[in-house]
Formats: sequence, structure tokens, C-alpha cells
Amino acid sequence: MFPPFDPERDDHKRRPLAFARGQVPIRVLIPNIFTLVGLCAGLTAIRMGIEHRWDLAVAALVFAAFLDGIDGHVARLLKASSRFGAELDSLADFVNFGVAPAIIMFNWALEDLRSLGWIAVLVFAVCSALRLARFNVSLDRTDLPAWKNAFFVGVPAPAGAIIVLLPIYAQDLGLHLPILTPLVLVYTLVIALLMVSNVPTFSIKMIGQRIRREYVPPVFVLAALFIALLLTYPSLTLAAGSVAYLALIPVSAYRYLAEKRKAEEHAKAQNGHGAGKDEPQPGKSSAKRDKSLSAGS
Repeated sequence: MFPPFDPERDDHKRRPLAFARGQVPIRVLIPNIFTLVGLCAGLTAIRMGIEHRWDLAVAALVFAAFLDGIDGHVARLLKASSRFGAELDSLADFVNFGVAPAIIMFNWALEDLRSLGWIAVLVFAVCSALRLARFNVSLDRTDLPAWKNAFFVGVPAPAGAIIVLLPIYAQDLGLHLPILTPLVLVYTLVIALLMVSNVPTFSIKMIGQRIRREYVPPVFVLAALFIALLLTYPSLTLAAGSVAYLALIPVSAYRYLAEKRKAEEHAKAQNGHGAGKDEPQPGKSSAKRDKSLSAGS
């Protein structure tokens, strides 16, 4: 019923199966299991949104974002990265962070605007798909300077899905905004456009792969504190995090421009230094000048 399928096989080159005797190590399946569980969480968020169970919808979406943040790290840790897993992760991200938050926002407030609200839903979903497609294409680029790896281009889809729900967090905190539904529409469109914009935003890569030994206990304490706050005061924690993220966007743009200017100045200095080396020195013969100029070209 299910013929064997090897997603890593290249039929054009007729390579043998990647795993002996058609057996796949369990470690290769673990990252994909995380992705599928996250997809189930995103679909559950859609159902909870349709049933107007906003707390569970937000919780399912946050859980999906958490799984999306660790499945790639798990794949690299287990040396189980694959093209199949990358494609599956991208499709799951579109459902979790493109469709689910849009449906939740529509059922929460935008349905009162009827067609205009649905247009906002379509725009958000389309922008999320474009953001994910652009990110997947950028993964193949190897010519980017190292300093650019500390920034994303636009707001990442998981972050956009979390911060677009900020009006729901505000309502849970006691701020009822029935008359501000048009502002919710505008806010949804702004977040959608930020995802496909060229605005640089901080990447988690800035944290680095290693930390000093003395910083390990504080990191554990902060992680435990964040989880405790998220479980105890979910709306307040998510609202504060969303506002902080939005406030950091201008800061990230400023840092990006500063790093860009620094890189350009360094490149100009290097070019000027190289040009100085190639200039002919006085007192040398014309033959030596010709030799030095031809070597510099």
C-alpha cells in the first residue's frame, strides 16, 4: 500500500538509498515529529478561534511557535537535517503563522467589518506566504557578509503571528475595544506589511552559539522566570513581549544602518590600502613600474 520513499534520493543520478536496507534511523524522524505536532497545534488554534475560545487559541499558537523554534535546533543537534524536513517545516509554518492567526483575528473582531475584515485576513495570509518563500530562497545565499546574519529582513512569520494578536491580549487585561475594530483592521494590515518589508529586525542569531560559563546560571533563572510568567500571566507576558518587540524594530533598523556604514568604511579603507600598495614608487625603473601595475591588476 505504501511503497518505500526516500526524500534524499536523486533519481537523475541514480544514487543508492541513503540508508542501508531501506531502514531510516529514528533520530531522522524526531524533528519531523516536532513539526507535525506543531502543525496539529496550529490547526487546533484555528478550531479554538472558530469556537471563540480565545485563551486556548492563543495557547495553541504559542505552543506551535515554541515547537517551530526548537525543531531546527533538534535537527542540527541530531544531525538529521534534510530537504524533506525543511519543506515540511515551511508548509507547517504557513498554516500555523499565516492562516491560524488570520482566522483567529477574523473571528475575534474583523468579522464585524464583513468584506473588509476578510480582505485583511487574505492580505495577512498572503504576506505570510511571501515572507516564508523569501526566507527559503535566502537560505541558499552564501555571499552575505557575516554581520548581516544578525538580522532578518522583515518581521519573521512566527513573530508576526504572535504580535498580531496583541489586541486579544489587551482585551484579556481588561481593555475592551469594541469601537476600535477599524484600528484592529489597520493594525493587522501593518503587521502583514512588516513581514514582507525590507525593515531589518534582530535575529536570535545575535545571541550566539556559546556563552561564558558564569552566565549559565542567570540564563537558566531567566528562562525559568519567563516560563513561570507565561504560565501564570499569559496575556500580560505576551502583551509586554509584543510591545517590546515592536519597540525594538527602530532600534534594529538603527543598528543595521550602523553596521552597514561600518562595513562600507572598512571596505573603503581596505581598497585605499590596496591601491597604495600598487602605486609605483619614485626612483624605480619604468620596467619595474610596469611589472608592479600588471601584478596589481
